[in-house]
Amino acid sequence: MPYTAFLARICRRLIAPNPHLDLVADAFAKGALQHPARPMSDQELTRAIREFQNMPLSDASLKKLGARFAEPKPKR
Repeated sequence: MPYTAFLARICRRLIAPNPHLDLVADAFAKGALQHPARPMSDQELTRAIREFQNMPLSDASLKKLGARFAEPKPKR
């Protein structure tokens, strides 16, 4: 599944726009983030999104998330 389809699944489950989603989308586009090895069920994805949205949003959390995605992935 292309990352755009995975992002579309996430967007369909979000209640409101979320700044974290922009960082996730950029990370997929740049190759810093990969799809899970095992596709998530709709229930698993919904639960993960709910947990994600319950986390407090701050400039520090956005900066930390952006830094994680900016780190180069080790070559295998």
